[in-house]
Amino acid sequence: MSAIPIARNASIKDLCDLSPSYVRAIAPYQPGKPTSELAREMGIEEKSIVKLASNENPRGIGPRTRAAIEAALGDLARYPDGNGFELKNALSRRYGVPMDCLVLGNGSNDVLELVAMAFLGAGSSAVYSQHSFAVYPLATQARGARGICVPARDFGHDLPAMARAVEADTRVVFIANPNNPTGTFADYGAIEAFLKSVPGCIVVLDEAYNEYLPPELRVDTAKWVKRYPNLVVTRTFSKAYGLAGLRVGYAMANPAIADLMNRVRQPFNVNSIALTAAAAALDDMEFVARSYAENRTGLKQIEEGARGLGLEYIPSYGNFITVRVGKAGEIFKRLLKRGVIVRPVAGYELPEHLRISIGTPEENGRFLTALAASLRE
Repeated sequence: MSAIPIARNASIKDLCDLSPSYVRAIAPYQPGKPTSELAREMGIEEKSIVKLASNENPRGIGPRTRAAIEAALGDLARYPDGNGFELKNALSRRYGVPMDCLVLGNGSNDVLELVAMAFLGAGSSAVYSQHSFAVYPLATQARGARGICVPARDFGHDLPAMARAVEADTRVVFIANPNNPTGTFADYGAIEAFLKSVPGCIVVLDEAYNEYLPPELRVDTAKWVKRYPNLVVTRTFSKAYGLAGLRVGYAMANPAIADLMNRVRQPFNVNSIALTAAAAALDDMEFVARSYAENRTGLKQIEEGARGLGLEYIPSYGNFITVRVGKAGEIFKRLLKRGVIVRPVAGYELPEHLRISIGTPEENGRFLTALAASLRE
């Protein structure tokens, strides 16, 4: 980048022009609307609002996790363990991977950014699918790398096309399974074939919603890490474990890859309460199993409701479902007036769809009633 001369009394525009053009061109990630914001905007009592916008676990957190958090409150004046030993040790035991294969992050978003920081830069490229998680193109663009977006097939990943899209400068491929925001699932046999076809670049397998897969579809991808040195598996405690507010994610990768990611990682990127809570949550598999079961029931509730309203939806393998409602932007606003927050996904090239997180039976019912009224309005 050529130097930009700055006058002695530089304007704010002059100062902002010091930033690389690819950073200035970034459209910031838009999170789901908080209940407090809607309450202020609409004059609605906050506790009456139903939020089904951010794929959170409506069950909250498990009892073991809550007890661990309360026990750790007395140590808040101390810095957290920068290496996350206890959590890494728990993950190592659970998944059978050495501790030097693990990288911890402030949510799996952070871990995805670490991959981009370690492997992407000007003159390189990353491959990802249309309708896939917004962090992939954002992390790519923020490093000055080129994004290669491959058209989706049936709203999901076209893995053969993605393999063909890999170029000489491609350093990273991002695959979400299940995919957010469409909820689609790619067969693990096809994913393994893809891994074998692109040995010369890093393949990130984003499994944020892994715990919501039916047991017969699950594969222990932790075992693939030793088999495929270019594989990085990322997961999170924000979904099935209910720790979205604490932000804990992790990656499993070849030790050499993990080492590079840890070199660019901030030393205290996961706070002490989050580390303690995640380690406790990992042992509360009864809570996760019940979360899975209740999610499957809720998913069927929304599917049946959508069919009853004559609406199409994308079959989902996550804790959310994407429904085609037509004028999605307008329906979204009508739902807000009725105290229901969902997620418009026009930014994912799905302008007629809304993504709905699976809530409690009561929350799902509130949404369906509000949706029916909004469609009639």
